[in-house]
Amino acid sequence: MIELLAQRIRCARSVVALTGAGISVPSGIPDFRTPRTGLWENVDPMEVAHIDAWRRDPARFWAFYGERFQSLRDKRPNRAHELLVELQRRGLLDAVVTQNIDRLHAQAGSGAGDPSGTAAEGAGELIELHGSIASSSCQACGAAYALAEVQRRLEDDPQGVPRCDCGQPLKPDVVLFGEFLPQAALERAQALAVRADLLLCMGSSLEVWPVGELPALTLRAGGELAILTQGPTRYDRDAVVKLEGDVVAELEALSAAL
Repeated sequence: MIELLAQRIRCARSVVALTGAGISVPSGIPDFRTPRTGLWENVDPMEVAHIDAWRRDPARFWAFYGERFQSLRDKRPNRAHELLVELQRRGLLDAVVTQNIDRLHAQAGSGAGDPSGTAAEGAGELIELHGSIASSSCQACGAAYALAEVQRRLEDDPQGVPRCDCGQPLKPDVVLFGEFLPQAALERAQALAVRADLLLCMGSSLEVWPVGELPALTLRAGGELAILTQGPTRYDRDAVVKLEGDVVAELEALSAAL
């Protein structure tokens, strides 16, 4: 199967990777729905990670998100992130489209050097569809603050709410439940999916909409799917390759085959 996937990549004019929470599990970040370990196993996301929760009770919202930020602060890219960057630099991967907010793809080097998402020197493109914890913004005046400063303000505030200089609560620059994806990022991801001869889906159940429609766009445009995800997805029967092994081991084998 690895050799078949390598062959498909070598023959493709455009290869795009679509990644979900599973690619960050080797970095020590739990996914969302795995029994006993998933992030939403003991928490109702609609109560703590919804835009209305932030508006209604920012202290409760940040009690959850502050812990989430702290847990992600020291996490580092794993070998899977690094291997995708290597494929980009070898000209074998055009772009990485990710559902993850953990900024690990960017730390590994995907999309480096260009804030618009197009990386310099053949490092490919990075689209963070759900935003990133790298910054938080004020919805009143538009000021933005980097993660370290947000955490400092969170720790210093008596109510545990990081605040803008204007006094308003900050909101993490991530897409919360109840919010639409950024239009420009979604349109770019859709264009990449349509253009792709091969969409490589990794670590995602492909259930979350509208990200879950990207494989369908590739298929309708005549492209192919390869899926590297533990557990079933709705697109398994449509994929030319379905791998369910460890994401790092599978990517190591793929890199070697290429």
